[in-house]
Amino acid sequence: MDNNFSYWERTAYIDDTDVIIIGSGIVGLSAALHLKTREPGLKVLVLERGFLPSGASTKNAGFACFGTASEQLEALKHTSEEEVAKLASYKWHGLQRLRQNLGDDNINYHQHGGYELFMNGEEHRAEEALDHLPRLNDLLKAAIGGHDIYSVADAKIAGFGFNGVSRMIYNPFEGQIHTGKMMRALLNKCYLKDVLVLNGCEISSIHNYGDYICVKSQHGDFKARKVIMATNAFARQLYPELHVRPGRGQVLVTKPIPGLKLKGTYHFQSGYYYFRNIDGRVLFGGGRNLDFAAEETPEFGHTDAVKQKLTAYLNEVILPGQGAEIDYWWSGIMGFGEELSPIVKQLEPNIFCAVRCNGMGVAMGSLVGEEVAKLAFK
Repeated sequence: MDNNFSYWERTAYIDDTDVIIIGSGIVGLSAALHLKTREPGLKVLVLERGFLPSGASTKNAGFACFGTASEQLEALKHTSEEEVAKLASYKWHGLQRLRQNLGDDNINYHQHGGYELFMNGEEHRAEEALDHLPRLNDLLKAAIGGHDIYSVADAKIAGFGFNGVSRMIYNPFEGQIHTGKMMRALLNKCYLKDVLVLNGCEISSIHNYGDYICVKSQHGDFKARKVIMATNAFARQLYPELHVRPGRGQVLVTKPIPGLKLKGTYHFQSGYYYFRNIDGRVLFGGGRNLDFAAEETPEFGHTDAVKQKLTAYLNEVILPGQGAEIDYWWSGIMGFGEELSPIVKQLEPNIFCAVRCNGMGVAMGSLVGEEVAKLAFK
């Protein structure tokens, strides 16, 4: 059946494509949207290996955030102040572009704020973070228009009903979205601009023949003048030299909780655990730090160690004594690297990539997609 395309299929779907985008996540579709907005006459084809976007675009936690105080302090140990401030600004403006492109109602955006929690026994880490809040606010306030970002919020701990939480830091600028609705809205905008998206089309290789690029799949060969690879965590499957490591995030959602007190996004242990409210339920994920090697995988699935830890934190810290029942489990694959910035570059003539969002695809994805689109057609 390889290359068994009819005349109709070739002329309507396959041939004379200007650009092929590999990956229909937030980065790939944002690139497609920008290309068609800038040059409506371009023929843009998006190829996606999954039934739905693979990776994390519809499997993340829906956090519209740009980093806790502890995450910023950790970044400052390895990166200059200028780079940390620049990246915070990039993520903040990426979130605003997402809202601008799709509209708050279409993505269920709510800016309830975000909280960083410190447990009993973490007093030293808490004091270190609290002592550095003035520095962080001075460094990052320009990113969001001159406002302080972080403040002490210990007085709110009791109201949330947590157990074993000693200190808390608040960020009023963090929000949450429904990422399924986000992707549907993004797809709809792409469809309205005549972007073609084909699902269930896994790419095995890319070949550059100079005057055209050949993209090989199990369904046959596709040709285009340019190719953009937006496969994030799976980038090394096509270009092994790229410095991108997969990182699996395991997530649960409870059944509805009567009288749920939580409203906002919450992180603890330097962002390795995260939870939020959604439709009267609690969404809770993380635990990658329990065994980095085991979670550095492109395979979806769960591990008993992470499931047990998430369940324990849920019932002992987040919803103590409430007997919360778990309704959903799933996992997503994110792309990480030693450097905090995404990789947006030309890999070879007329082949480009936009990958490695470091678990911040919701915040970065819109701008990363635009950036690679501009690079491909500058």
